[in-house]
Amino acid sequence: MELKDLKSLIKLVTETDITEFNLETQEEKIHIKRGPDKEFIQVAAPLAPVPAAISALPVAAKVASPTADAAVVDDKYDIVSSPMVGTVYRKPSPDAATFVEVGDIVEAGQTLCLVEAMKLFNEIEAEFKCKIVEIVKDDATPVEFGETLFLVERL
Repeated sequence: MELKDLKSLIKLVTETDITEFNLETQEEKIHIKRGPDKEFIQVAAPLAPVPAAISALPVAAKVASPTADAAVVDDKYDIVSSPMVGTVYRKPSPDAATFVEVGDIVEAGQTLCLVEAMKLFNEIEAEFKCKIVEIVKDDATPVEFGETLFLVERL
């Protein structure tokens, strides 16, 4: 195969959704592949078993006061949580102002922050008119699925 034919094949692969191309004849063998060689999969580690000494403690000793306070906060305020794993950004660009601050009143559909997942920026919008009570995640920090981003008071 001539060089110009090989270049045409490479161009065909790069301009389409084809990720791998094989051509085999009696004289030659051509294999063109694009994209990463390895696929990375993240798996959460299993929780460690609770030691017998801890599980034997009375229930009252196991309950911490911050957990009790969090339950009260959850009843009083609504939670805006992350719909995906990624990185949360509180502003549209590094030198821009933040989307919202504590005390701001936001309308339904207004952008609260961005969550970047796999090089895509997803806008997290208010589902209803509300007041920002607490901003839980700082700018450019990792976030997990379902993790709280904001505490808001429904208006």
